[in-house]
Amino acid sequence: MGQFEGKKGLILGVANDRSIAWAIAEFIMREGGECGFTHLPDAPEDLKRKNRRRVAQCTEGYERAKFLVPLDVRDDSNIAAVMDQTASVFGKIDFLLHSIAYADREDLKRDTVETSRDGFRLAMEISAYSLIAVTNAAKGIMSERSAIATMTYFGGEKCVPGYNVMGICKAALDAIVRYLAHDLGPRGIRVNALSAGPLKTLAGSAAGVGSMLGLYAHMAPLGRNITHEEVGKAGAFLLSDHSDGITGEILHIDGGYNAMGSPGRLLDVIHAAQS
Repeated sequence: MGQFEGKKGLILGVANDRSIAWAIAEFIMREGGECGFTHLPDAPEDLKRKNRRRVAQCTEGYERAKFLVPLDVRDDSNIAAVMDQTASVFGKIDFLLHSIAYADREDLKRDTVETSRDGFRLAMEISAYSLIAVTNAAKGIMSERSAIATMTYFGGEKCVPGYNVMGICKAALDAIVRYLAHDLGPRGIRVNALSAGPLKTLAGSAAGVGSMLGLYAHMAPLGRNITHEEVGKAGAFLLSDHSDGITGEILHIDGGYNAMGSPGRLLDVIHAAQS
């Protein structure tokens, strides 16, 4: 019997089969859980419905993938409609995964000090406030023993040059996790965040993850990068009964990179190059 047998939940933010959200959802479904999925809305002129098609290619063939609907987290009526759809299929849900973030590429390319006002507002609304919005809409259909998890990154705790405005959004998201954990604790709803090291994903490519892989492999105590499977299992843990008693936390899955106070073994590489 799988650890998610009889559990039902909502997965927000799968973009394609390389998404962290998909790695988590796939593990949950393999363990017996049932999932509803959302996708980015397709533009009216996109007759191929590219966003929906990418997610549908992931979910097709999975009996436990129960529905796929569009979600624009800037639209409260759309959020409410998704929750109504979820309730109509599942009744109460046991877990909700929020894996949604966005910043304009031009703002990501700029130094943080040059971030545009409109770009800052958009990035914060989608990447941080959306967790408040979807949690508020979902709290009425969450079971008494349920969990919410979101995706953050170390760039919200420390300055990571190149991550720029998104780092500010993640810092806000981390704070939101703590405050929501307090608000929802009496309902039995836990709220946590998963902080993954660099992975090759659609979002990661926009944030320049490729250049980070070598750094993490040299600096992390484990001496390597993490895998999608490892993140999938860790994310599922936060959404499972195995993490009962844990709320308001950030779980790092980065090979221990966040624990380092110096370049560690990277110094050996630098010294070797200088000799």
